[in-house]
Amino acid sequence: MQLSEEQVLALAPDESSKKSGKELSNPGKWVSKGVNELALWGECQGSGSKPYQTQVDVVNMAFKCSCPSRKFPCKHGIGLLLLYARNKSDFTVNEMPAWVSEWITKRNERQEKQAVQKEKPVDEAAQAKRRQAREQKVGDGIEEVLQWIKDIIRNGIISMPEKGSGWFENMARRMVDAQAPGLAGMIRNLGEINFYRDGWQTEFMDQLLRLYLVTTGFKNNDNLPALLQQDLRTWIGFTQNQEELKEQPGITDTWLVLGKQVTEDDNLTVERNWLYGIKSDQYALVLQFLVRGQGAQLALTPGLFVEAELVFYPSVAPLRAIIKKQINTEQVQQYKGFASWQQVVEAEAAFSSVLPFRSERPFIIEQVKPVFYDHQWWLQDSNNAMMSIRTGFKHIWKLLSLSGGDALNMAVVGKEKVFEPFGVWYQQEYKIL
Repeated sequence: MQLSEEQVLALAPDESSKKSGKELSNPGKWVSKGVNELALWGECQGSGSKPYQTQVDVVNMAFKCSCPSRKFPCKHGIGLLLLYARNKSDFTVNEMPAWVSEWITKRNERQEKQAVQKEKPVDEAAQAKRRQAREQKVGDGIEEVLQWIKDIIRNGIISMPEKGSGWFENMARRMVDAQAPGLAGMIRNLGEINFYRDGWQTEFMDQLLRLYLVTTGFKNNDNLPALLQQDLRTWIGFTQNQEELKEQPGITDTWLVLGKQVTEDDNLTVERNWLYGIKSDQYALVLQFLVRGQGAQLALTPGLFVEAELVFYPSVAPLRAIIKKQINTEQVQQYKGFASWQQVVEAEAAFSSVLPFRSERPFIIEQVKPVFYDHQWWLQDSNNAMMSIRTGFKHIWKLLSLSGGDALNMAVVGKEKVFEPFGVWYQQEYKIL
């Protein structure tokens, strides 16, 4: 396991965990510690009489700790990894204690059980019946949404600010009942628009149009290309069996983890990991869903290079993928970026022409710098063309300190005219923000 301090800190779920993890990387905090080819472990003395038992599965990068924290990894996991990154020679114990070996054994047994379950025969008749019932429910839900959209257009959108979030949530729940969670999410996004901001009408109509395109597209699914049909089903909320997807051939490449976005909704944490293939010049989005109390199945650290085989979900503009195989690899510097914002705009237009309701995508763009203009921050390219930085971007000062006013090659994510920087190449090394 080769992780730098910066890569370890990138695993922290929030700033407070990062700060506390640094404090716990002091060797004096740890009563015991050890490492071998399967796990990293340690006992951290807390305020109680019994130290917290912290362990890391270094093969699949998963965490467990006896502390009461619900974060993954917790501050103890971050502290232990930081300590190991700084002082590997201090970890001299190689034989796992019972509390570590039991955890590793249970994880292996669970994976074996999952493999056995995959081999069980499937009742295809029952499966087809369930599929047909859901299709009917979704179809009924779509008719309701289309009527809802028509009522909004007929009555005008000027009254939308008065509706309140409950009005949108009511329709979203009906889509959940119709087994169309993707539509429910799109409707909730409509209700979360800031109706007291200038220009909300454009944002509202843009999202409402996307909702209309998805619903009407699904109604006419039979007349569309197969890949576009799959895109529409994904946006509606139909899932694809990942194990079946893994059976398909993928793209093996050295992937740079450009950045990670983490969002939380009740007890579900969603990780959006953005990757770039060095040889394939392909961008990818790897999603991970974590239920509270459940450890991560994989760890993709921003700034880390991984040798992996990715299988992309069927799409007219492939982006989302799953990892079929993964091993860490050495850092490399080869990559290909867009020379200007004009090239990014042309690529955006090409994506929109085949998938008009698409979401944001990552890009590497060469030689851009942050500039302050008209009371907001922008990214300016070598041709003096500018794109606005997403409102609320928290790392503008780190970006300024790295750039020093000079242009840098940069990784961003976004769409149309708003982007968020993820990292920059500084002195031939990729630095995450």
